[in-house]
Amino acid sequence: MTMLGRLRSWEGLLLAILVAVVAVNAVASPYYFGVGNIVNLFQLSIEKIIVALVMTLIIINAEIDLSVASVMGLAACLLAWLFQQGVPMPAAIAVALLSGLVAGLFNGFWVAYIGLPSLAVTLAGLIGYRGVARIFVEDRAIGGFPAWFNTMGQQALIGPLTVSIVIFLVLFVVVAVILHGSAFGRLVYFIGNNAEAARYSGVRVKLVKMALFAASGFVAALAGVLYAARLGSVRGDMATGFELDIITIVLLGGVSIFGGSGNIVGVGLSILVILNLRNGMGLASITGNTQTSVIGALLILSVLVPNIAQAIRRNVKGRVT
Repeated sequence: MTMLGRLRSWEGLLLAILVAVVAVNAVASPYYFGVGNIVNLFQLSIEKIIVALVMTLIIINAEIDLSVASVMGLAACLLAWLFQQGVPMPAAIAVALLSGLVAGLFNGFWVAYIGLPSLAVTLAGLIGYRGVARIFVEDRAIGGFPAWFNTMGQQALIGPLTVSIVIFLVLFVVVAVILHGSAFGRLVYFIGNNAEAARYSGVRVKLVKMALFAASGFVAALAGVLYAARLGSVRGDMATGFELDIITIVLLGGVSIFGGSGNIVGVGLSILVILNLRNGMGLASITGNTQTSVIGALLILSVLVPNIAQAIRRNVKGRVT
């Protein structure tokens, strides 16, 4: 694609929005470009953007996973409960990650092999996994984790970067390579465009979908563990509503809700736009409810604008021909 074509693309629009948001934030606050604020910009939403990377693969494959935030909560609550029962923290972490993998495989089984819509399956998971999480901790807050565990979520590992940010950067590269440089990535797009055609072409569609949902569950559990480490305590309602931000990031990045199109560059720009937007609103002392409303509006626009633009293009093309 030429430079002009890129600037006219969705990624070009996101880049322009990002520049505008950064400029406004820089003018509004003298602390905006401080190293602490930049790190804080990522750290406060790091678990969401980690999960958004795998959600990108899911939605390009023409599926959706609404249960990711509940799996985060389940993994964190299971971790805390096991630790409270005297299980060593490394073993508790391993079991928490395994619980996410099992949840992902459970979702994938009903979607890939039984043929149920992922919207319905993962909506049930959103409710069910959250219910199990609350069984473990009830209405209590569980903390008192080992110092090394809390340090993992709160202290810098490399320069100003925390463990969570390093994991995000590594996972971003891994997802980029898988999506744009591997045979598996091409299958994700192929199935997302036309699952029946992929099936008749000999593609193991069920296996691909199972792998994606398993990865989604595992990464969500990892994010839940990191979230527990960052907060230093766990409650049954932790990560509630995170799926809204996660899906917004992916759709705003230009990934079609109908599957088959999108790229990691757009999602990366979307992450930067939303993080900077939230950071700017936070520096301006805008309440959390207002911030959520803005993110909700972005979710609506990210679905409507591409489809309206596509309809206009079809209309114009029809008149020309």
